[in-house]
Amino acid sequence: MRIRLQCFATITICGLTATLAAEEPTTISGGLNNPTGVAIQPDTGDVFVAERPGIVRFTLGADGASKKTVEINDFPTDQYGKGPIYDIGPLGIAFATAEYLIVGDGSQKDVDELIRIYQISGNPPTEPIKAASAILSLGPLASTDELKAEGNYYGVAFDGKALYATANGDDTKGWVVRSVLGDDDIPGELERFLATKEAVERDAPVAIAINGDGDIVIGQMGEINVPSDSLLSIYDAATGDLKANFETGLHDITGLAYDEDGNLYATDFAWMDTSKGALYKLSVDGDECTATKVADLDKPTALAFDEDGHLYVTVFGTAKEDSDEMPGQLLRFSKDALAAAANN
Repeated sequence: MRIRLQCFATITICGLTATLAAEEPTTISGGLNNPTGVAIQPDTGDVFVAERPGIVRFTLGADGASKKTVEINDFPTDQYGKGPIYDIGPLGIAFATAEYLIVGDGSQKDVDELIRIYQISGNPPTEPIKAASAILSLGPLASTDELKAEGNYYGVAFDGKALYATANGDDTKGWVVRSVLGDDDIPGELERFLATKEAVERDAPVAIAINGDGDIVIGQMGEINVPSDSLLSIYDAATGDLKANFETGLHDITGLAYDEDGNLYATDFAWMDTSKGALYKLSVDGDECTATKVADLDKPTALAFDEDGHLYVTVFGTAKEDSDEMPGQLLRFSKDALAAAANN
């Protein structure tokens, strides 16, 4: 199949509006080490978080309490960023089914990076799964002088037909990679799919989601030392065609997620000035898009909705002075809080 990428000559402007007043989120957990991904396990509702050492699971009780369990460990450590530089491990995560967790890696050199699939039970394990014990590993991708090594699979998504991941290895192409399921429902060979930088002429695909039409929705981060340059781009999953592209006014989109009503939310890390990190609601109407701030957040990195409409967000946070505790957090915005903010 020949992949066709259509480059739009014009970009629709996405305007920023007044802040929605959301209630303060609930802190499910503190002490996380650079959390970069969050996913909700179907059936159980358990919340899985990727942090620097590995994957942890949060089992939530009816009383609001949570139990933290290490699900997968033994990942190596790599680094990401430009002033500051952060230690990272596994990055994006997504469930294909309740039994299979897809993990995009960032813990190794680009030439060695993999996308791994782990078999997960409905209950926390008695002993953590080792990182090398994936039931299936995809990659690494071959590299040449023209096709650079891929790695830092920051965002991961699954649409029932293929799994996708954003890749931050080849800055000249800005690839989104994919693995198509075969007739046996086993993921096929990992391949480069969308050259997003060629399509939108901007760096760094990071966030990814699948919309109600089955399209691939990408948050193009842009340069971390350039403000307000993040894009929202929509691609046809079958052909790879760029269907729409919007300026957002956001600094560095790190996460995208749709709620049950099709509303799109985004996290903005804001590398240049992290005091501007926030959760936004993105609204697209024809050729116009609006980004509305829902809440200020301290270096947000990922987000996911559960079946009840509650939104979970991971943040790097800022270490307290003279404290050895890791500053990362898992936060929850209730469905009612988001609805109240939207109706304000």
